Amino acid sequence: MQDKVCVITGASSGIGKETALGLAKLGARVVLVCRDRGRGEAALAEIKRRVPSTTSSLMLADLASQAAVRQLAADLSARHPRIDVLINNAAVITPKRQVSPDGLEVQLAVNHLAPFLLTNLLLDVLKASAPARVIVVSSQVESRGVIDLDDLQSQGGTYDHLRAYCQSKLANALFTYELARRLHGTGVTANCLHPGVIATNLLSDYMSRPRAVGFLARLEYPGPEAGAKTSIRLASDPALAGVSGKYFRDQREAQSSPASHDEDLAGRLWQASENLTLLAS
Repeated sequence: MQDKVCVITGASSGIGKETALGLAKLGARVVLVCRDRGRGEAALAEIKRRVPSTTSSLMLADLASQAAVRQLAADLSARHPRIDVLINNAAVITPKRQVSPDGLEVQLAVNHLAPFLLTNLLLDVLKASAPARVIVVSSQVESRGVIDLDDLQSQGGTYDHLRAYCQSKLANALFTYELARRLHGTGVTANCLHPGVIATNLLSDYMSRPRAVGFLARLEYPGPEAGAKTSIRLASDPALAGVSGKYFRDQREAQSSPASHDEDLAGRLWQASENLTLLAS
């Protein structure tokens, strides 16, 4: 991984930060994409302290905003004519329905549409950098997800934050497999993964626990370092150079839900995502 450029979203804490640290230790030039400047600078400082030789850097973007995602893609393309690995790691869970600056339900916007848009905007750079890898952090809860193309934004009925989250994680898997099909023969691979049930802020949100008592989760579940291992392997293992369109957990290839392999649904979700991100226009 020496001097390979690895872009990681949601890298200020948790699994994202540990993934960035792990890849920096392997010699990669990691670009940490964070929403908050203070937290992002703290994460970068920690990585530089632990890996003094690193040339890692920080870029800021609120992935809920499509304008910010477009600006991020433009800045990444300008600063890094080569991108070897793109890891779509950022995710949110909101207990109450919220809308993004674009008027979209926030979990859909951040968890699915942001990686969909960012990846598509960086495809030319990724193809020019081939062999390159796209990695999407999904979750085992994709198996509980239902894609309602008539209500992707969870507007109908009572808002269920877990239903919206599971839908977004199924969307991650469907997007990954469809992307892999579209990238066949380009030298760019696309894979997704379940990082494990890991003690992070996101787990506290999923379990509807106050983040202030997140230490309780740390007594029950592994920490972010364990959660980063599968992402690091997918980004760095030479044995996976030609592997694409697969799902991994515990650093090994695994099987995702039958729904995630529905090619017709994946195609219709892709079209809906193009419409919602204005990529189709």
